[in-house]
Amino acid sequence: MLDKAVSLIKQLTEAGVALIALAVVVQIIFGTDANSNIPFIGGNVIGTITDIVSTLGAAGLVGLAAVAVLYSIFNRS
Repeated sequence: MLDKAVSLIKQLTEAGVALIALAVVVQIIFGTDANSNIPFIGGNVIGTITDIVSTLGAAGLVGLAAVAVLYSIFNRS
């Protein structure tokens, strides 16, 4: 039962990362101006990712530890 739940969470995480990657590519191709009609991108995906990275960078050692934890979570086998 627990194995099925863990497997489902892994699949949902992989799907989420794939959707973020797709949103970044679509935003690069079509832009974020008012004339781009891309319904599933509600905001500035690249800007949000940049803000997260700069926030983690400004946190110093705590930000580095957070990145290490996230890296280890995403690279589990």
